Amino acid sequence: MPTTPIDVNQLIANLKTVASGIIQQDVTTIEGYSERQLAAMAQQAKWIAAATLSGDLSTEMRDYFLQTLKDSAINFANTLKGLVVVTVEKVWNALVGALWTAISNAIGAALPSGGGTGTTTGAT
Repeated sequence: MPTTPIDVNQLIANLKTVASGIIQQDVTTIEGYSERQLAAMAQQAKWIAAATLSGDLSTEMRDYFLQTLKDSAINFANTLKGLVVVTVEKVWNALVGALWTAISNAIGAALPSGGGTGTTTGAT
């Protein structure tokens, strides 16, 4: 297998491209999810306020709906956290894969398995 020296500037550009592509794709997904969830919570808050002002909600029922709104916010935040963790994992895997490829090409031999195919354990 022939060798190809590592061009650091080109490798940096490749790493940025790989990371940016994943991040842009996942941010679009996260934005869509966020918009829907935030709109639903905002509508629920508006409804709770209007129903409270009109007297259609007892204090007990208002507190119940406030708790469900709070639960929705917690679930939203936890889901976002999970989506971000998945994005970080994808970026890490892609970066390690690109680095392993560059090194393999530079030394003219395949590196042991493990480049970009695992978890981020130990990568933080």
